[in-house]
Amino acid sequence: MEMTRVFDILDNLKLNSTKTDILSCKELLPNGKSGKNWTKHSVADLISNVNHISAGLLALGLKKGDTIGIMSNNRPEWNFVDFAVQQVGMPSVPIFPTVGADDLKFILTHSEAKAIFISDKGIYNKLQLIQKDLPNLKHIYTFNQVEGAKNLSELIELGKKNYDTAAIDNIKASISENDLFTLLYTSGTTGHPKGVMISHKGLLSNVISLQTLAPIEASWKALSFLPLNHVYERVLVNLYLYKGVSVYYAENFETIAENARDIQPEIFVAVPRIFERVIEKFYAAGDKLTGFKKKIFDLSIKVAEKYELHGANGAWYELQRKICDKLVYSKWRAAFGGKLVCIVSGGAALNPKIERVFSCAKITLLQGYGMTETSVVIAANCFGENNIKFGTVGPVLSGVTVKIAEEDGEI
Repeated sequence: MEMTRVFDILDNLKLNSTKTDILSCKELLPNGKSGKNWTKHSVADLISNVNHISAGLLALGLKKGDTIGIMSNNRPEWNFVDFAVQQVGMPSVPIFPTVGADDLKFILTHSEAKAIFISDKGIYNKLQLIQKDLPNLKHIYTFNQVEGAKNLSELIELGKKNYDTAAIDNIKASISENDLFTLLYTSGTTGHPKGVMISHKGLLSNVISLQTLAPIEASWKALSFLPLNHVYERVLVNLYLYKGVSVYYAENFETIAENARDIQPEIFVAVPRIFERVIEKFYAAGDKLTGFKKKIFDLSIKVAEKYELHGANGAWYELQRKICDKLVYSKWRAAFGGKLVCIVSGGAALNPKIERVFSCAKITLLQGYGMTETSVVIAANCFGENNIKFGTVGPVLSGVTVKIAEEDGEI
């Protein structure tokens, strides 16, 4: 089907997927039991929740054009609300959960947000301190149960009681690809945060172009942990859903490896510092070895740091690499679940040595470049003949035009 608005991804999922784990996160076990378990949501769950939240928003008297804040950690409810506000023409205003009270007040005032969805008690308490200064903000809903606050489940129930398919469909039909999809506030070098206006076409065209990033299959799982309020992770999560990939939200940055071993993802994206920490841990584990194991480990590092694509180092190098893969690199892959096809880096320049090390270990590391104002990705290394070059951000994506200023070489 032709997709022109971001929420059209849902109709595409409905037609092509019956997955029972399209969105998942780890939550505490019920009834006071110790430990956590993955809570999984099917495609049907996703679409049902989205539609009922849309209906609930309309029942509150909100209308097309009203802006809606989302201030939460990564979790399926984030996506429920995001799609729900999209399809009734209400631009979302994602906000980082730890933003200070002054910036929060500015963002909600400047965007004229009529409602906000938040994750927990800490954010609720922060809002209570400034709510008297937010005359536009009429509704606050929480994802967790918070005493004294309205919960998302209440809005869903309201939507069920007032569900009007025709009303939602009429609004969806009135939304153009050029309509405002989201307002993203980025920290300026001076003054207040700056609101970046992104249209449905802006983000969706990026999603479609990124299909060539890797041989993405609907059978894949993706681990997600970068904040969804940043456009980088948001465009990738929409890419996953566009391709029918299951999205699993990591508990936090410290549990990435544990969560990866648990779900065995084929893909995830991160910033360079995450990959640097991973390499540091690999190297630190090797430093503890002795004897023959230490010699093999040292050889594996030497080989990895000299890796070149397409067998350019010759047969003797590739033989050494094969030995190192058997004894060392395979263990690195196992640390991430053993099924990784590729990982993606963005947000800052990546040390080419890190690209070589991961790629030598048969974990293709793709570096890209973009910025919020362009709906994120401008260029990216991707699978395909001559589409990867270490130390670069890859070819410009299809549908994107880049001009280099003659005066100073700036983009």
